[in-house]
Amino acid sequence: MKVIIHPSRISGTINAAPSKSHMQRVCAAALLNSGSTTIKNPGKSKDDLASLSVIRQLGALIEEDEDNLIINSNGIHPVSSELNCGESGLGLRMFAPIAAISSKAMSLKGEGSLLTRPMHFFDEIFPTLGITIKSNEGKLPINIQGPIQPRDIAIDASLSSQFLTGLLFAFAKSCTSSTKITVKYLVSKPYIDLTLQVLEEFNYNVTNHRYEQFIIEPPLVNNRDRVVTIEGDWSGAAFLLVAGAVSGEITVDGLLNDSTQADKAIVQALQLAGAELINSGNSFHLKKSDLKGFEFDATHCPDLFPPLVALAVHCKGETRLKGVSRLKHKESDRAQSLKQEFEKMGAVIHIEDNDMVINCTNVIDAEVSSHHDHRIAMACAVAALGAKEKTTITEAEAITKSYPDFYDHLQRCNVSLQIFDN
Repeated sequence: MKVIIHPSRISGTINAAPSKSHMQRVCAAALLNSGSTTIKNPGKSKDDLASLSVIRQLGALIEEDEDNLIINSNGIHPVSSELNCGESGLGLRMFAPIAAISSKAMSLKGEGSLLTRPMHFFDEIFPTLGITIKSNEGKLPINIQGPIQPRDIAIDASLSSQFLTGLLFAFAKSCTSSTKITVKYLVSKPYIDLTLQVLEEFNYNVTNHRYEQFIIEPPLVNNRDRVVTIEGDWSGAAFLLVAGAVSGEITVDGLLNDSTQADKAIVQALQLAGAELINSGNSFHLKKSDLKGFEFDATHCPDLFPPLVALAVHCKGETRLKGVSRLKHKESDRAQSLKQEFEKMGAVIHIEDNDMVINCTNVIDAEVSSHHDHRIAMACAVAALGAKEKTTITEAEAITKSYPDFYDHLQRCNVSLQIFDN
């Protein structure tokens, strides 16, 4: 799919899309819950749908009731020997140890960039937990057979916090005595906060000691029905908020002020850039203003790099973003993809060790590629609003992975764009 974005002054109000980070974790908790879980405001991105498919394969029954989803489960009872996690890194890393609660042999598969993303963690950790594993040199497909035997372990979480999320869910459900996970080099700590929030909501007992040790107690007898509302997504909203800051004004509703989502940090970045931001309850209003270069550490919120670059190219002066090492194994090599595509749009970008340095005088018209990366597509679209001429985005359908309504929401806010199917 190809999308042409014309220079536009954005204006309007949008309700934030459901958070896929929250939705996927709630799907996991609903699978482990013996009872019925009603999910209000469910997500419909490709990653969300992949998680729903996985929990079906692991024995959950799912029905729709008006705008809600009802998930009925009695624990892990696989109905398939294959689990396809789509292109979701969280889905694979979270559901692999959960699936291993069962003694059934299973093959873990995926699609697109997930086929090349590193999963050596499982090769190293699973045998210590009684799980047999055979991978493709640390990549998919991965064949496993449980049952998992929780025990005190130490892990290196420098690549991704998602592995720890999966272990916390699996241990919380299956441990029979107090168990400790010791963690070194944990990245993306806010995502672990979100994991702990969901576990607590489902009445699991996990204690966090300075993100260095996690103590998991055996689960309580806890069979009851639950109702969970999925939060608005700060990751997707970040692009809309940046759009307001660089070209017009926008209000985004439904963003929890006390959210543990990592990408809530976009508010701090916008303030550092001098954006005109007004917050009232769970509503955030951004208006175009003179923006200046800024410094921001995105180590614990690496998904913010694309909207931050879109913001930076409209700032006067130099912007320095820290945490580039976190971008290597995303849907694309995201640092190189950002550099390549935004330099087409007139930016000058240098990568210096763990920093990305951005300068831009004017955003110019260009034809850019998403690299099949949803966040690259959205970043280019947002930056294009303040370009001199139209911008063409190829492989623009990548946005369906996390924010399928993105282009529709832009159009509802008076952005001039055209969509062409290939």
